[in-house]
Amino acid sequence: MSALHVSRVRALYRRILLLHRVLPPDLKDLGDRYVKDEFRRHKTAGSKEAERFLQEWEAYAAVLWQQANESRQNSTEKACFGISLPEEKLNDFRDEQIGQLQELMQEATKPNRQFNITESRKPKL
Repeated sequence: MSALHVSRVRALYRRILLLHRVLPPDLKDLGDRYVKDEFRRHKTAGSKEAERFLQEWEAYAAVLWQQANESRQNSTEKACFGISLPEEKLNDFRDEQIGQLQELMQEATKPNRQFNITESRKPKL
């Protein structure tokens, strides 16, 4: 991996963890653990996979930034974070990734959470 990629990965990783600070505590903890695990898992990815990985996480950071701003502006409403995955994206996932998504969904939808997971909202980029 080039030095440019390494600095881009580190900056993105830090930006995501900073963005997670606006999340409710349960969701922040879940998100931080997932991000750390995913970045560790992709440390040795090939250049094509690494580029796609970075693009997806940059899109996540952009959506989270937008939702955090909306949450701050609408402080009287309960915050909603997340977006639906289009079927086309799900079809591109490997079985291992589908399993990870199922685990993440189970963890995120446990009772007594301090946040809502949205069903269908398109990000305003």
